[in-house]
Amino acid sequence: MIQLIRGFKDILPGEVELWQFIENQTTSLFENFGFKDIRIPIMERTELFSRSIGEETDIVEKEMYTFPDRKGDLITLRPEATASIVRSYIQHRMYATDPVQKLYTIGPMFRRERPQKGRYRQFYQIDAEVFGVSSPLMDAQIMFMLMTLFTRLSVTDCTAKINSLGCPDCRPAFTVGLSQLLSAKADSLCEDCSRRSARNPLRVLDCKVPACKAAMADAPSILDFLCPDCRSHFDSVMRHLTLLGVSFELDKRLVRGLDYYTRTAFEIQTTLLGAQSAIAGGGRYDSLVKALGGPDIPAIGFAIGVDRLAEIAAQSHPDLTRKPKVFIAALGEISLTLAFEWVSKLAAAGIHAEMDMAGRSLKSQMKQADRLGAGHVLISGDAELEKGQVLLRNMATKEQVPVPVKDLVEEMRNRFA
Repeated sequence: MIQLIRGFKDILPGEVELWQFIENQTTSLFENFGFKDIRIPIMERTELFSRSIGEETDIVEKEMYTFPDRKGDLITLRPEATASIVRSYIQHRMYATDPVQKLYTIGPMFRRERPQKGRYRQFYQIDAEVFGVSSPLMDAQIMFMLMTLFTRLSVTDCTAKINSLGCPDCRPAFTVGLSQLLSAKADSLCEDCSRRSARNPLRVLDCKVPACKAAMADAPSILDFLCPDCRSHFDSVMRHLTLLGVSFELDKRLVRGLDYYTRTAFEIQTTLLGAQSAIAGGGRYDSLVKALGGPDIPAIGFAIGVDRLAEIAAQSHPDLTRKPKVFIAALGEISLTLAFEWVSKLAAAGIHAEMDMAGRSLKSQMKQADRLGAGHVLISGDAELEKGQVLLRNMATKEQVPVPVKDLVEEMRNRFA
């Protein structure tokens, strides 16, 4: 028997309904905030991710699924969505019509990580990006939108952690201070951090190795190095988050795992997933559009891990399986033919209807209806048809009422639509 590739999973009926619920709530909310759906390919040129995410990141160094195509060009299964959306924004000159664009996408990403609870090699993300707005009000608004989504999904045990990563004007001074600490702690760093500390010291702050985390406990805070513009921007973000009722915590170690972030960075963390505490994260990346060949346009965005979110949301929404409105139990060839017609027309009319096509006994069909969770059962046999009516049984109250065969589909529509 051929089985799944390690790190991949099937999302089965009974579970997929929760995913659909999450997606529907997301689509409804995001579009109320003016976002539009964009569909991007799952494969891109490898250069797109190495240039945007950063060559010194774990994603590019270790985790990407990269391979040459038949012409020898390197292509990569997308490990995240931001770079692809930026590429699309530039390539299709969306900025020419209006530089302000709000875009979102939902779909699979791919990273070759160590599989563990809530983390897969094919995983799913909800991604939202805003282009053309530099105002700190947008930073606050998208975090408010994110927290509103979690509230709608009954995910209440979560905390917003925020930081500022500064800009090219103020970050160099912080980098000098951090580099001095790294030199003093060199013997305590893991192999990756020792290699990166000279070229990209901020990556050390993102390391999950316990020894590196301990060594960085006394690391300087970038908040102490912010230039006046970045300080003003971050103060405004915090002020407007408070205005919108979004509680947050400052986290000086929060840098996110991607090189393109500037100024505001944030994560939404929960205590319900053990060590894998982050269910969403993002930040501002004002230089990325220009770095990838577009105009100098600011941007900000975030991504939500749907696999982890579904695991948490399932605690509040244990069963979203759609149940049939009516099950038609047919006895005899004539009834079977009529039931087939009725079920098909009811489904086409928007009413979830089911039937047994194997001609089993009434007892077996009633058991099937109960197993499916049908609200009502329409019982049709020769005796009922001779009277020109069938019996409609309420499965909750056990009450049965006659229903005329004539215009039965319209009658069921009136009852259940």
